Amino acid sequence: MRNLENHPGIKMGGQNINNLRYADDTVLIAENKVDLQKLLNIVEEESRKKGLELNSKKTEVMVISRKQESTKCDIFINKVKLKQTEKFKYLVTIISNDGKTNREISARTAQAKINFQKMKTILTNKHISIETRKRALQRYIEPVLMYGCEAWTISKQIQNKLEATEMWLLRRMLRIPWTVKKTNERVLNEANKRRSMVRTIRKRQATFLGHMMRRGKLEHLVTTGKFEGKRSRGRQREKIMDGLATWLGPGKVSDILAAKDRDLWGDMIANAYKQGA
Repeated sequence: MRNLENHPGIKMGGQNINNLRYADDTVLIAENKVDLQKLLNIVEEESRKKGLELNSKKTEVMVISRKQESTKCDIFINKVKLKQTEKFKYLVTIISNDGKTNREISARTAQAKINFQKMKTILTNKHISIETRKRALQRYIEPVLMYGCEAWTISKQIQNKLEATEMWLLRRMLRIPWTVKKTNERVLNEANKRRSMVRTIRKRQATFLGHMMRRGKLEHLVTTGKFEGKRSRGRQREKIMDGLATWLGPGKVSDILAAKDRDLWGDMIANAYKQGA
């Protein structure tokens, strides 16, 4: 991998990034297919010198773009064309070719509902106190839904979907049929609960942001650095930092010095969570 250091990838905050590695999983990154093919050729050649062979069936190509139609990208290993995909799982998280997290959130929502059904006999048992069932919901179902939420971009549409899922779980836990027209406020009062899922996600994102700022590694660079090149036309996509700025308060998320102060940053997060923004 050291032979890749001087080859072009993408420029972020003035730093060249052409690969990401975690254990035996490797991602090669380039701005165009010519550079990507060169990176792959180097990895393939150096691997062969060490008696290793790249598995073309387990290696896929993805073009991440804002365009509706996917750009064709033909990449080869030993004259074998690699499969181009629109999504794949990396470290148990779905990566999509549109660069959004909508598919991952939808998959997490579906998995949480499946897990709820598996624990239905406990979560809907009226002989168990509501407080105990709420704790079971919080410990066994919500972590499935919110896994990896630190990297989610939560638009208004996604927020509505998450809040709807939260109410879906509560209504079924209280055994309220869909034919009974109870408002969400009545359901929350009956469960002696307030909405907390989106607030919890924002809290986890802000906490993770503090870790990144204090650590000062690649995550810090990707979050705060700027891509080289021109901005695309039209309305820009909402970023994680935009959502946190609204949640924490005007100007607070941009104060990197505050994030570096663990105690101060913790107080800001606790205050925002308490206010329930």
